[in-house]
Amino acid sequence: MLLSNNNSTTSLRNNIPKFNLITILGPTAVGKTKLAARLAKSFNGEIISADSRQVYKRMDIGTGKDLSEYKINGMNIKYHLIDFLEPSDEFNLYEFNKLFYQVFAQITCANKIPFLVGGTGLYLHSILGKYDLRKVSFDPEKYKALEKVDIELLRNRLKEINPSLHNTTDLLIKDRIIRALIVAEENAKPFALHKTEINSLNIGVFAEREILKERITLRLKHRLENGMIEEVEKLLKGGITIEKMEFFGLEYKFIARFLNGKLNYNDMFQKLNSAIHAFAKRQMTWFRKMEREGINIIWIEDPTFEKAYRIISEKYFEQNV
Repeated sequence: MLLSNNNSTTSLRNNIPKFNLITILGPTAVGKTKLAARLAKSFNGEIISADSRQVYKRMDIGTGKDLSEYKINGMNIKYHLIDFLEPSDEFNLYEFNKLFYQVFAQITCANKIPFLVGGTGLYLHSILGKYDLRKVSFDPEKYKALEKVDIELLRNRLKEINPSLHNTTDLLIKDRIIRALIVAEENAKPFALHKTEINSLNIGVFAEREILKERITLRLKHRLENGMIEEVEKLLKGGITIEKMEFFGLEYKFIARFLNGKLNYNDMFQKLNSAIHAFAKRQMTWFRKMEREGINIIWIEDPTFEKAYRIISEKYFEQNV
């Protein structure tokens, strides 16, 4: 395996890895994609996306795919779990985990380093925190029976089985409580699933709060002026419902409301801008929660390639003396 940058090529044939994954995480607009692509090129790697919306086709600008950033000095950096699913299809945590382990195996079998890159805290946490997940088939009869139960009793039962819910909205709407309860009861059963043991070197990218807020606002203005509204309009004309746009959230939610006449342009911009700022804050809350649970993250300010390169060079490998 070779490690190289623009100035030199260093052989690592006498080194063995202490880790089997490199994770690059951080809030939106901090520059993860470009940094990860450069690192993947230098360390003979491929990228696995941990973004819950970039999986969808024709949702490019609003999700920030920035596919051009995967081309470094004329070389295309291979990426996975991006741009492969129709917006009308469902994608969830279980599907992400299943595909992650498949792709992870492919990359490592090719003697390359997998880079897990993204900002969806739940997806990242499920890999780094080694969630035990399984596919749940919803029984219509069971669902109907639970529909007849008082919402407060359902809520208490769900809290009893799963005291640390990942999504607090599961406690607000009866349909979501029922679905979350069915999943929680299934996951409470004895279960064994063989997965590759993940040992990840985790690099977190951050920017000072005011700097990040400015970047978010400038990026939003740029995207609105360069096709994001038209992107949402095409999705709506293509049959994606307003309800699904609400589900996708952020850019798709507020622009759909603007196109639907529920918001004027200024209100749409202000509400969306505030929502993205709040989202970035929630992302950092996720990452801090992961740290409290024992997941080690090495933080670097801004997407500084040299710092990240040095961290990987020093920590990912150990001398095979």
